[in-house]
Amino acid sequence: MFDDSISCLGNVKIKVLDQDGKVKEERDLKNLVVSTGLNYICSRMKDATATAMSHMAIGTGTTAAAAGDTALGSQLDIQSLTSTTVSTNTIQYVASFGTGLTGAVTESGIFNAASSGTMLCRVVFSAVNLSSTDTLQVTWTLTLSAS
Repeated sequence: MFDDSISCLGNVKIKVLDQDGKVKEERDLKNLVVSTGLNYICSRMKDATATAMSHMAIGTGTTAAAAGDTALGSQLDIQSLTSTTVSTNTIQYVASFGTGLTGAVTESGIFNAASSGTMLCRVVFSAVNLSSTDTLQVTWTLTLSAS
């Protein structure tokens, strides 16, 4: 008898850069692949009718990530992914958020559209405070593994 389980684990790296490109802060976080994200993965295994993940959002919501989430708590900005890389059993999404954003960023998510998209995953974290001259780089790595 076989007992196969598949898990999808996420790791998020957040990097804040000052106006000179120097690293002000770095974080390494775990995330939650939400129910709509798991359904999305299954639909993509069947065919390609679901649009590929294409955007990353950041926000100011502080409610803990939950399996039933379909959006950020309070979206601040959304950007197109700057790169998507598949290697072995991982996929990596990268996005940058430019200068002009200020305040405490506390959440991020991956989506397949700029608006009304399917959420793949979400993470909530303690505040990353941005000044208007800072840039924020977020690298999200999802790993599928059998256990």
